[in-house]
Amino acid sequence: MKLKKLKFKRSAITVILLLCLSISLFGCNNASSSSDGKTIKLGVLEDRSGDFSLVGIQKYYAAKLAVEEINKNGGLLGKKVEMVAPDTQSDNNRYQEMAKRLILNDHVDAIMGAFSSASREAIRPIMEQNKMLYFYNNQYEGGVASKYTFNTGAIPDHQITPLIKEMIKNFGPKVYTIAADYNFGQISAKWVEKTVKENGGQVVNQEFIPLGVSQFSSTISRIKKAKPDVLVTLLVGQDQSSFYEQWAKSGDKSIPMASTVNMAQAYEHKRFAAPALANMYITATYMEELADKYPSAKTFVDKLQKKFPKNKYVGMEAESEYSGIMLWAKAVKKAKTTKTDAVIKALESGISYNGPAGKVSIDPKTHHTVRNVYLVHTDSQQKLHIDKEFKAVKPDWLSKDMGVDLTKKPEFKQYTPLK
Repeated sequence: MKLKKLKFKRSAITVILLLCLSISLFGCNNASSSSDGKTIKLGVLEDRSGDFSLVGIQKYYAAKLAVEEINKNGGLLGKKVEMVAPDTQSDNNRYQEMAKRLILNDHVDAIMGAFSSASREAIRPIMEQNKMLYFYNNQYEGGVASKYTFNTGAIPDHQITPLIKEMIKNFGPKVYTIAADYNFGQISAKWVEKTVKENGGQVVNQEFIPLGVSQFSSTISRIKKAKPDVLVTLLVGQDQSSFYEQWAKSGDKSIPMASTVNMAQAYEHKRFAAPALANMYITATYMEELADKYPSAKTFVDKLQKKFPKNKYVGMEAESEYSGIMLWAKAVKKAKTTKTDAVIKALESGISYNGPAGKVSIDPKTHHTVRNVYLVHTDSQQKLHIDKEFKAVKPDWLSKDMGVDLTKKPEFKQYTPLK
């Protein structure tokens, strides 16, 4: 009997020790952060290889430029910022592995990273479990309400709402949507459907294309048969971008295309010969071509291209990455610490940064950004034309329609516009 009791006690002690170890590894609120050492460590998780590398490389270069400029200006809190940036290789399993490594081994103070929404959702629970400050500096489908996540890129409030309104107004009410078959494409398509209905239009069909698909002959046949007024394309990655050359050869080029991801991210208008991207309309928060009109945009392009001459394009997500790091740096300075809760409080004060895309401000309630948006289209030779500028567009669907206020109630979920 005594032997059994002794074995039970030892087992109980073992379980308690394992639980304590688990708690120390997860949910540590960045207690062992690098700010106690000689440097402040910034984790960067971007795809420098794989399907999303066309954009990932731009973001990686923009992050390096931002960190270099911060250090040239004295660093943060009297310390240099050290960038820890493993290549995530467009692989979600690797994202999870590297996120854990940055938190548990490298003890970074904040993490910037991910291109695809699938990658973001692969690591967001890890960030939340470890109370890690996380910046998703990328255009996406919207709806994320998370206490530890800040989203600096464009969302449907910035892009889909004004774009679809303009397309129905100028071309007609019948809309056909083709989208990547994962959460970005599926939720973005719901946003398109919502906005089409609100503006008196009709979605005549929507198709969801698996990632990796590069042949679109049957899809093109269905589009031509439906005869839409507008073709909305929400395709991502190098494989799916082959749609445009196929559309130029066998599609109906009189149908205008509308997108929130093309050209401003993976510069298809430069990669593919005309007329593959002709008659394309997009809403974007930044593009390299804005340098012809806006001095701040030109300065950013010149600096990035001088430092990284092999870089092929300076797109929307490069600006989001750069501005995201600068917003984080301003918040650290205001908080006078890298501790997560204090930096979040500083960010939620409505901090702003005047950068390549003009003024970008954190919306305290939603952790998204108030920023300028541009309506752009291509002509038959794929030359870009800036049609309209929307000033200081607010990301307020989450707060107005969903009642989200992260300053008062922490949440950890993603909302969608339609059931």
